[in-house]
Amino acid sequence: MTMCLSAASPASPHPDFLPLSALRGVVTDLRYACTDNFTGRNLYAGRDCAWLHREAAHALQAAANALRQQHSEHQLVVYDALRPHQIQIALWDFLAGTPLQMYVADPARGSIHSFGMAVDVSILDGEGRALDMGTAFDAFDERSQPRLEQAFLESGGLTAQQVANRHLLRDLMLDAGFHGIPTEWWHFNMGDPAQVRAVYPRID
Repeated sequence: MTMCLSAASPASPHPDFLPLSALRGVVTDLRYACTDNFTGRNLYAGRDCAWLHREAAHALQAAANALRQQHSEHQLVVYDALRPHQIQIALWDFLAGTPLQMYVADPARGSIHSFGMAVDVSILDGEGRALDMGTAFDAFDERSQPRLEQAFLESGGLTAQQVANRHLLRDLMLDAGFHGIPTEWWHFNMGDPAQVRAVYPRID
């Protein structure tokens, strides 16, 4: 299984940030650091984005520890962590004029990813395969939306196992202090978004 990794960098983007490589039981597969994403471009070329604010990093480690206690062979996999503000602008512009722009935070307001306080994550089994969540990461599909899971489960659009896998991920992340969002099963924020935008350092 080929993983997407950011370019190496000798220094943290900010003193309050920790590298994903310091976390145990966490695999890094940054999709915007290669072409395996909805834009088909390596948006992180030349930038090391394998970082989180220390608060989010510590919480993610707690989630990974809890996963290991429940399923010793499983690991968390991070698809996106720190997303510099300039990359957020690029994503917003890429989807400009399409209904899919709803899936990307308006750069005028700022993405919590740009503060290192959001993470896109899933679970790998003991063979390194992603658990079946019903859709792929960054699938712009109504089935990706947690708020619609029950309806899709009842209609057959999602299976009981797919929903159970999502609940496993969600329970791990919520118990560690993250908050999910209604439109993406893979996305979790740390802290109150308004406070994060007002107080925490944004990486441009």
